[in-house]
Amino acid sequence: MTIAFINRIATAVPPYDIHEAFRDYARSRLRDNRQTSLFQRMADRAGIEHRYSFLSPNPAADSAFLDTDGFYRRGCFPGTAERMRRFERYAPQLAEAAVERLGLGSDRNRVTHLLITCCTGFSAPGLDLELIERCGLPTSVERTMIGFMGCYAAINALKLARHIVRSDPAARVLIVNLELCTLHFKETGDLDQMLSFLLWGDGCAACLVSADPLGAALDSFRAVLIPDTRELITWSVREAGFDMVLSGKVPVAIHDALREHREDILDGTTPRAIDLWAVHPGGRTVLDAVERAFALAPSMLAASREILRHYGNMSSASVMFVLERLMRCGTSGGRGCAMSFGPGLIAESMLFRTTG
Repeated sequence: MTIAFINRIATAVPPYDIHEAFRDYARSRLRDNRQTSLFQRMADRAGIEHRYSFLSPNPAADSAFLDTDGFYRRGCFPGTAERMRRFERYAPQLAEAAVERLGLGSDRNRVTHLLITCCTGFSAPGLDLELIERCGLPTSVERTMIGFMGCYAAINALKLARHIVRSDPAARVLIVNLELCTLHFKETGDLDQMLSFLLWGDGCAACLVSADPLGAALDSFRAVLIPDTRELITWSVREAGFDMVLSGKVPVAIHDALREHREDILDGTTPRAIDLWAVHPGGRTVLDAVERAFALAPSMLAASREILRHYGNMSSASVMFVLERLMRCGTSGGRGCAMSFGPGLIAESMLFRTTG
């Protein structure tokens, strides 16, 4: 049976760090000193120091506009149409940057399949055709859009790439995971929503999957659907952008499900047999829940916490940022487990091995 490998991964983020500017804005919107103090305390504990966007923060604190482009205007945040126009403008730029950092060179002519995951924007013709033109990919490339699956979409894309390579050993699959989460902030004074918005940043990852025995071998995949959790994470298209619900009950649900199913997720082995953990950094409490469920030493999730600290939660791109860090720094022959969580509530996991 042909083995599929992630040969290499590249990442890219937009130019502007918005984290501190958003914290300032959130404090200005909260209704009283108690909420402001609580937000400050939770923000300090979130484990996030930077998040990136194409929207440049406005240094004038008393301005009607939160960004220098005038996208977010106090009292009049944009509707879905304007948010999608910005997505059409910025998404191809970021996707191209990530793909070019793969350094495909003449190898781009051998790409046979293009898979794109995204849940923060839509257009047609879309990112697939834009990338073919911008990156000089073969016009015959087979294209698949994996849309609106949320944070676990990258694992599903890797699963599909593995199926493709196993069925056609000559296939070379380019995967792009792109999210522009900062296009969907809402003007609100609700503390829970502000704490949710505090997580999100923009980012893109690109990787090449083939039968070439380089990088990380994709061994197996598992999906765990957690019953009675449909309402804990939702992502819906509405008139004023996409609406996110992220319940505070998510970490407990993840912890309990992982403890119950950890033998299936690890294919009968034990957590001690796993050298590398690529866990989606959905938030500090999510990582804490995974750490407790598998009884991991704090150092085992260091890469996930580092990505959270430097980029926040970039939805489907996040776990690929973690995998890139581990593949760059990991030891040859290490066994790994990657996992992401999203609407359903579902935990998607993958076992892999690094080759050096």
